[in-house]
Amino acid sequence: MANRLAQTTSPYLLQHADNPVAWWPWSPEAFEEARRRGVPVLLSVGYASCHWCHVMAHESFEDPAVADYLNAHFVPVKVDREERPDVDAVYMEAVQAATGQGGWPMTVFLTDEAEPFYFGTYFPPEPRHGMPSFQQVLEGVVAAWTDRREEVAEVAGRIVRDLAGRSLAAGEGGLPGEPELAQALLRLTRDYDEKHGGFGGAPKFPPAMVIEFLLRHHARTGAEGALQMAADSCAAMARGGIYDQLGGGFARYAVDGEWIVPHFEKMLYDNALLCRVYAHLWRATGSDLARRVALETADFMVRELRTTEGGFASALDADSEDAQGRHVEGAFYVWTPAQLREVLGEEDAAFAADHFGVTEEGTFEEGSSVLRLVRTGEEETDAARVADVRARLLAARELRARPERDDKIVAAWNGLAIAALAETGAYFDRPDLVERATEAADLLVRVHMGDAARLCRTSKDGRAGENSGVLEDYGDVAEGFLALASVTGEGAWLDFAGFLLDIVLERFTGEGGQLFDTADDAERLIRRPQDPTDSATPAGWTAAAGALLSYAAHTGSEAHRTAAEGALGIVGALGPKAPRFIGWGLAVAEALLDGPREVAVAGPVAGELHRTALLGRAPGAVVAAGEVADAGPEFPLLVDRPMVGGEPTAYVCRHFVCDAPTTDAEELAGKLGG
Repeated sequence: MANRLAQTTSPYLLQHADNPVAWWPWSPEAFEEARRRGVPVLLSVGYASCHWCHVMAHESFEDPAVADYLNAHFVPVKVDREERPDVDAVYMEAVQAATGQGGWPMTVFLTDEAEPFYFGTYFPPEPRHGMPSFQQVLEGVVAAWTDRREEVAEVAGRIVRDLAGRSLAAGEGGLPGEPELAQALLRLTRDYDEKHGGFGGAPKFPPAMVIEFLLRHHARTGAEGALQMAADSCAAMARGGIYDQLGGGFARYAVDGEWIVPHFEKMLYDNALLCRVYAHLWRATGSDLARRVALETADFMVRELRTTEGGFASALDADSEDAQGRHVEGAFYVWTPAQLREVLGEEDAAFAADHFGVTEEGTFEEGSSVLRLVRTGEEETDAARVADVRARLLAARELRARPERDDKIVAAWNGLAIAALAETGAYFDRPDLVERATEAADLLVRVHMGDAARLCRTSKDGRAGENSGVLEDYGDVAEGFLALASVTGEGAWLDFAGFLLDIVLERFTGEGGQLFDTADDAERLIRRPQDPTDSATPAGWTAAAGALLSYAAHTGSEAHRTAAEGALGIVGALGPKAPRFIGWGLAVAEALLDGPREVAVAGPVAGELHRTALLGRAPGAVVAAGEVADAGPEFPLLVDRPMVGGEPTAYVCRHFVCDAPTTDAEELAGKLGG
């Protein structure tokens, strides 16, 4: 039996191409093979930078004895969750419903009709911690399949029926208004960790979408508590081990509740979302820390994730080789006092250990420590010395074995990166960052949209993948294009966003405004996935709602505005109950309540008035800028809006009412302060 993964483009699948397991990629042919042989399907789902996926692969999938048993009794199918989020979502929902928890690696046993009947995540090679061994699980499933086939079919059918009954009605909560957003804020206040920032306990994830809501809520209402939670959470993360104190950029999450020890993989989506959050925090407060972190995170993405084609790679692995040649988690990032002395000498090593919290006992494994800022304000007291120490440690770290990079380009995550880099570049006078955003957008148009009338999910090495874009791809890429249009004054990006959003209206929208994660002509799974809640990224549902709302503000399109409002009904229902998991939906609802404001700047792009418009804090405000030429403007908002007295002029409208035009930047700032 042959392993069929060598011809795929997914870095995760290619990691398993040499396994003795006879893996199939997800395909109709795999299920036909299961029917022909009369055996179940083992579905294994993970992603390239997943630590425990690597562990299970090494322990079980590289074991010839396990592989022989698997190949004899199953058709094994391997899926990269980043390439097929629809497959992942459907079966993860089943895993969570059956076991109360989920995660990756995800292990699901299916009938030849793709119906799940037994679930799990990581299984060890030997029984431990109350978990059966992987071999025991395989043998148990084979016994059930052989001796109790009718029971297996009944269980699978019941699970599928249960999943099919979970379709969501979009408008059940009505449009979210002031009471719902106030209730959401109150609930967040209860979940807030006042001592360490963030929400909930360990493991603690960076709450980027919730912070966007808090910043917008403060801008619209003046609620100081919302701003304080946002600012304190951002400060705690930036000072913690979850932030790379030498190279910039954020790890996936902290394993503890104090942001000290991260799970070391670095994902594009986290860094794109957080770069934008810190830029927006600076816009609201002028915080030097927020400015530094936004720029360092942007520079990290460009330096370490940008590919030769101009897009941004998906992730850096958590694991790398340590000095002894072992492949271990965090080896690239952690330090011991002895390693500091080797690079810095005794005196500077003592200073660095005190500044970055490196101790003899260590905060991580084997006496090593994750660098963090342990003394409030300390980095400012001797900034030159800190900068010197950081530079020397970073140079020494560059000589270590680097973590592997997943070079796959995911459309949605590149959309998030485009928005972050465009705005950060505009705020901080870094045109190079705007150029990088534009190059990534060019790649998406050229490769992911190509000659087809649709968006593809992934590409690698400039070659489009075979998987169709899902709703989050359309929503996040449109969001990125809209941000780029506002920053560059190039109306083509508004047109591209409109093209994508028209497909959302035509192919992803159901009755009453509900949205689905897959198009109506996509591959049929056991159910059509739809999920309005945020995970590590904004839900496709609310990402699309936000882009639809912004596009409607730019163009006056009633169809797009109506679709956005229809989709936001779910926020009215879920926002007050579970605000931590629908943060982006709440942020979009803030924009809806504020208008959103429409700003047209007739005058030079990147001039003072344009910059003032971009720095306005009004939630979700859209900005169109350009000199109105005889041939007609590229932005609908600029139509019939000339410069007044030959001076750059700003026009601000809100709720179908327009203010008098102004040529004064200070007056414009007052109109957009929120």
